[in-house]
Amino acid sequence: MFFLLSKTIGIMLLPTNFLIGMGLAGAALLATRFASAGRKLMIASVALLAICGFSPLGYLLLYPLEQRFPAWDAARGAPDGIVVLGGSIYADVSTAHGVVVVGGAADRIIASAALAHRYPNSRILFTGGSGHLISNDAREADYAASLFESLGISRERLIMERRSRNTQENAEFSRAIAAPKDGERWLLVTSAYHMPRSVGLFRKAGFAVEAYPVDWRVGGRGDVLRFAALSLDGLDRVNVGVREWLGLAAYWLTGKIDVLLPGPG
Repeated sequence: MFFLLSKTIGIMLLPTNFLIGMGLAGAALLATRFASAGRKLMIASVALLAICGFSPLGYLLLYPLEQRFPAWDAARGAPDGIVVLGGSIYADVSTAHGVVVVGGAADRIIASAALAHRYPNSRILFTGGSGHLISNDAREADYAASLFESLGISRERLIMERRSRNTQENAEFSRAIAAPKDGERWLLVTSAYHMPRSVGLFRKAGFAVEAYPVDWRVGGRGDVLRFAALSLDGLDRVNVGVREWLGLAAYWLTGKIDVLLPGPG
């Protein structure tokens, strides 16, 4: 049920979808006796889309998420394993073209491959199935293995988890497969803005991980008040930020994470 709601109501609440829906509702009201309310809805929709697209709102939403965990300290020594969250491979498009197609979160793959070369004794666990509400047989993990091999990582080091549909299942299924022993150290590689929710869910699943954030969207504190030149860039940041904060709130309220904004320690 939680997965179903996240893929229906959760998608509808994303700012771009919600505001476009508000504008369409306003347009529909123009043909009724509520035409005045319809015009106001349309004006509000356009104005709020402009604010989301051009204002620093997206940076303001993402900055506290990305700053929650510092960069990983390599001085602590080699990790025993590296967990890589999916979200970087377009499995459906990869299936259609017969080659691996990587999307916007490619840093997750690149950083993990670099870590694998740096620590040749570490195991690599990639966790990613299909996050679609109606899914076919295409799974991220099916393509991740060949991608890692093409980057020089031997197949023997790779563990592929292909059943997970969301971050909670990433955590639960990864722990079951990795079966981490006391004293082992595992890194968690995912986008910096996604790290608080991910770490909270891995902790709840009983899998202690060390954060290795990648794929930042905000350069630094100076960007927090920077306006966007392209509205699509600003809207994308707002959508990502709102989705993460909604996810954190939903997981916290349902007891799936212990605190609203998980942090180090």
